[in-house]
Amino acid sequence: MWEWIGSHKGLFAAVSVLTFVGTLVLIPILVVRIPADYFVHTRRESAFAKSHPIVRITFLILKNGLGVVLLLAGLVMSLPLVVGQGVLTMLIGISLLDVPGKRRLELAIIRREPVHKSMNWIRHKAGRPPLELPPKSPTHAA
Repeated sequence: MWEWIGSHKGLFAAVSVLTFVGTLVLIPILVVRIPADYFVHTRRESAFAKSHPIVRITFLILKNGLGVVLLLAGLVMSLPLVVGQGVLTMLIGISLLDVPGKRRLELAIIRREPVHKSMNWIRHKAGRPPLELPPKSPTHAA
């Protein structure tokens, strides 16, 4: 396996560059599309909730697949030697996933001042209102 990876360094470099450039374009678009009150509400109904089951399942597979790709890309971009917007990419990836504990993880990330500031800066540049955050619960007061 390592031999195959070593012999395909060009492919990995190309995928890395494409992922980086893709997230530079995709992340701002997704950040701007998040409703300002996204983090305040606990439950949201999917746009495809009332669709035909095949359409709904296809949408869920594609959405979760994109979430996994963005989460992994964010992890790679968070490495010390890689320049990028890793934490924002991971947050967007997590928001696309349907997993238990998602909301708690999203809130833990968005409450980090640099992340919240960055997202609101992107939204401000696009003429969108800042993201609202719910009040911290006693367990988050520290």
